[in-house]
Amino acid sequence: MWTKLERTFIAIKPDGVQRGLIAEIISRFERKGYKLVAIKLVVPSNEFAQQHYHDLKERPFFSGLCDFLSSGPVLAMVWEGEGVIKYGRKLIGATDPQKSEPGTIRGDLAVVVGRNIIHGSDGPETAKDEIALWFSPTELISYANNAEKWIYGVN
Repeated sequence: MWTKLERTFIAIKPDGVQRGLIAEIISRFERKGYKLVAIKLVVPSNEFAQQHYHDLKERPFFSGLCDFLSSGPVLAMVWEGEGVIKYGRKLIGATDPQKSEPGTIRGDLAVVVGRNIIHGSDGPETAKDEIALWFSPTELISYANNAEKWIYGVN
């Protein structure tokens, strides 16, 4: 390994899948230099959505959020790279698309907070938990990418 690599969970929500934004979103992570190590298209149950959003259980929008996540296909992914958790959040933009900077996924592609296209882990512990919830260990692939020496260099 060239550097300290970490993994994060990224999900394209049903609105992003239905709007045909999968290739656009994957492209942004690939162009940055991050490596895709797991991917699958699933329709989560409402109970599964409740597990995913367990930390928001007391919020008034919890039920609607779970209904939305389970309303259609979700593209679940794990990305690997240096700083992928923090910078992945920057690529995504603020939760409220109206407050997202132009150039971010939400800033360019979303309009309202209830349809903000994408989810990304907000920290190392969340990433670990979300990856474990959505993927079994055998679904996570470790491999050398020839582009890594051009992304990270040799120090």
